[in-house]
Amino acid sequence: MVILLSVLEVLFVLAVVVGVGMWSVPAGLILAGLLGVVATEREQARRKGTR
Repeated sequence: MVILLSVLEVLFVLAVVVGVGMWSVPAGLILAGLLGVVATEREQARRKGTR
């Protein structure tokens, strides 16, 4: 169930980034970069909490 939710989250975010990218490529790239930073911070926080 958790894997399904993760896959759905990734697909939703990808659809949003592609939609913004179709409207404005620079805005899509900026959004993708910001979301990459957020994903990295979430993963680091998750790993730090498991130790």
